[in-house]
Formats: sequence, structure tokens, C-alpha cells
Amino acid sequence: MKKRTARSKPGSENEGLGGKELFAALKLLEDEKKIPQEYMLEKLEAALIGAYKREYTNEKASHENVRVVFDRDNQEIRMFQIKTVVENVEDSVAEVSVYEANISGSYRVGDTCEFEIKPSAFRRLSAQTAKQIIIQAIREAERNSALQEYESKRDEIITVRVREIEHNPDTGESGDVIVDIVPDDSETESDDGIRREENEEITTARLPKIEQIPGETYTEGQLLKVYVMRVSPDPQGQIFNLSRRAPGLVKRLFELEVPEMQSGIVVIKGIAREAGSRTKVSVQSRDESVDPIGACIGQHSSRINSVTSELAGEKIDIIAYSDDMAEYIAAALAPAVIDSVKVDENSHGCKAYVAEDQLSLAIGKEGQNARLAARLTTYKIDIKITGTD
Repeated sequence: MKKRTARSKPGSENEGLGGKELFAALKLLEDEKKIPQEYMLEKLEAALIGAYKREYTNEKASHENVRVVFDRDNQEIRMFQIKTVVENVEDSVAEVSVYEANISGSYRVGDTCEFEIKPSAFRRLSAQTAKQIIIQAIREAERNSALQEYESKRDEIITVRVREIEHNPDTGESGDVIVDIVPDDSETESDDGIRREENEEITTARLPKIEQIPGETYTEGQLLKVYVMRVSPDPQGQIFNLSRRAPGLVKRLFELEVPEMQSGIVVIKGIAREAGSRTKVSVQSRDESVDPIGACIGQHSSRINSVTSELAGEKIDIIAYSDDMAEYIAAALAPAVIDSVKVDENSHGCKAYVAEDQLSLAIGKEGQNARLAARLTTYKIDIKITGTD
């Protein structure tokens, strides 16, 4: 038998489900937060259907037997139960008897008819649901806005303010640091020396222990420069992957301090870093009249001192890059004086020869100098005393 669908007519009791207030709120969200009304209505429809299923506590209740109508013209939200007309009702949620169906119309077995759910049963629930959906949408919009805003900050430096320092409950040692990220153009100076703005929007992030400079201590309210390694959504609300150990932090700090880098005359070719201890930076000038090392150090060491002070006194070696690998490797082993370097391209290795009194300096404490030079040049370095094999 052919099925036909008929709708129950709305009665005088129908007052909608708080439609006027809802549509006004959706319009405001669209205008101010740029959240499309269609997107919000889809979310709201799914939430109302979920509320319907919870109300009737029947596993058979599904999208097939409930319908939500958003009437923008009359600013109403209406819900209908869709039931199949049967001879004998076995499921009161999804089925209706021919006799009951024919009270308000003419139906046959196999037809479907709709019964409007009375507003009194759902008004409060739908209002709560709509409020939750709107709040969630606002959070999502703000989160997406933050993602878009800070996506451009990936591989860049941002300033954060320490909010809280977590501690290991067993050992008392400091752990991750919770920080606030404030938009650059919204900061003002307050009496306590902390930059903040009235009604500023703050995004909270986490600086993991593993990404902190070893030995560095933090205090609440302290301003820090951190490197943004990644910007991505996270189930726990973590948008930013921040670091103070990444070599990129050193690179960006120098670019902030050295005008010749900002203009592109001096470029950083490589960085090898052991955070909190020592870093080697190789630089090259695209203008023969500009000394790249001098540009990085600055007059009276002002530029390099600004970088090291931001890095808790970390030592930084500035090295001139060279396409001649023997020359580059010799420079990378500074402050040791290298007599000669023999490069073996097949093994991507080399032997660096030094005077006996330069051996320990070339190797460095616990092998650090040689290790950083190898990372910087990407060559395996074997240090030998001059005159030996």
C-alpha cells in the first residue's frame, strides 16, 4: 500500500520553542562572531533530537521519527513526532493505531503522520539546549579565530605571561608552566609592571617541562619570549606547542635584534643548540661590505647580550659560514685554533688537526664543542693532534 505523509496542524497551544529569542541570538552571532546561522541551526537540530531521544528513553527513537522545523518567518521552532500507522501498536514511540490517527485525519495502515510535540513538554529543555549550543559555538568560533590568528605565528616568537607553575606533588620539583598569551597590540602597562589591557582576550597555553631551558626558573607574572612550534586544536584545549629550547627561538631572537637580518643582508645558515648551556650560530652576509659576525654581536656586544639575557645567560658562538667545508668546520670548532681539516665527502666525515694545547678546547667540556660543531656542519668530526694520523 502506498505510504502518504500528513502533518498535524499546529493548534492554539503552540507557542514555539523560544524562537524569537533564539533567532535574535543567532542573528547576533552571525553579525558579531561570523558564525553562519545554518551552521548553528544544524547543531541545534541535532541537540534537540538528542534531547527528544533522552526524553523518551527509547533506543528506537531516531532521526526517522522526529522532525525539527525552524520557521524563520514566524520565528518559531517546532518539533514533530513521525509515526507509522499500524493495525496493532507495538512501539508507542514510532507507531500509532489507525483509530488514533484517523481522529484528526484519514489514514491507512502504512501511512505516516506527524504529531506536534507540545511546547510545554520541551520549552525549558530546548531553551537549555539552545543556550548550551550557543555557548559552545561561541567558544568554537573564538577558538577558530585564535587558531587563524596564531597560525601566522608558527615558527615565530610570541610573548607570554606566566600564570602558574605546576609542581610534582611527590618531589616538589617544578613542572609545566601555564602561561597567558595576550595579543601584541592589546597590552598596556599597569602599576605592578605587568602589561595588560582592560577586557583583553587571553589564551592560555602550556610550556612543557621538556621544552623549558634547563635550570631556568620562573615566577608568576613574569614575561617570557617563547617559540611557537605548532598551532593545532587539542581535545584538552591546547592550541599552542611552545618551546624555549628550540633552536628557532635563538634564530628569531637574533632576527629581532639585528637590523641586517631584518633587511635580508645577513642570514642565519645553521644553528646547533644545547639549551641553557651553549649555542653555535653560523651566519653569512650577502653584502661583502657587511661583517655578519660583527652585525650579530653589535656595538659593545649589545645585540648578542640582548639575546643571551633572554636565554638566561646561555653562551653563543657566532661563526662565519663558508661553502668551503674545511674552512667551515674549522670555524665551527672555535674557540679552538684549528691547524687543518681533511674532509672525506664519501663518508661525510673529516679529520680536524689541532696543536696539543688546543685539543681539550676543540673537544670541549664533556665533548660539547665538538658535538655542537658536528651538528652545525652535519659532518662527523674526528679531532686529532697535528702530526698524528
